[in-house]
Amino acid sequence: MGAGVMKSGGGGGGRGRRRSRGGQPPMSEINVTPFVDVMLVLLIIFMVAAPLSVVGVPVELPQTAATALPGDEEEPLTVTITAEGVVMIQETDVPPAELVTRLRAIAAERTSNKIFLRADGSNAWNRVAEVMGALNAGGFSDIGLVTDIGGPTYDGVDG
Repeated sequence: MGAGVMKSGGGGGGRGRRRSRGGQPPMSEINVTPFVDVMLVLLIIFMVAAPLSVVGVPVELPQTAATALPGDEEEPLTVTITAEGVVMIQETDVPPAELVTRLRAIAAERTSNKIFLRADGSNAWNRVAEVMGALNAGGFSDIGLVTDIGGPTYDGVDG
């Protein structure tokens, strides 16, 4: 009538957790491989989607109420269209047939592709657009249009 007490220790088929390899504790480290996989997929998605979000023509048009742009190490290159329609690089008159050739020669010697375009207000937009096309063909893709400060701000107050 005596009932005996048995120790359940590793050999029986109980519900307890089995330990393998001589009693080592279970591994409690986080597996970061799925996390890295998800991050790499998100990185690829954003790298593909970012260029698609840029729209428009990459031309910097300064606002009339804007302040001056910070200077570079190089002397800024300026192309001017006078009221008579004469195109000048810095202070030198340039015939329209030689404009792209001279701009390419200048672009080869410069480190920056930034150029400033000054046009008299009496010029037609068509003439300004033609010169901008020549600037782009000459190797200058960063074109800044120069304006005077004090024009209309379109907020109801003229400056």
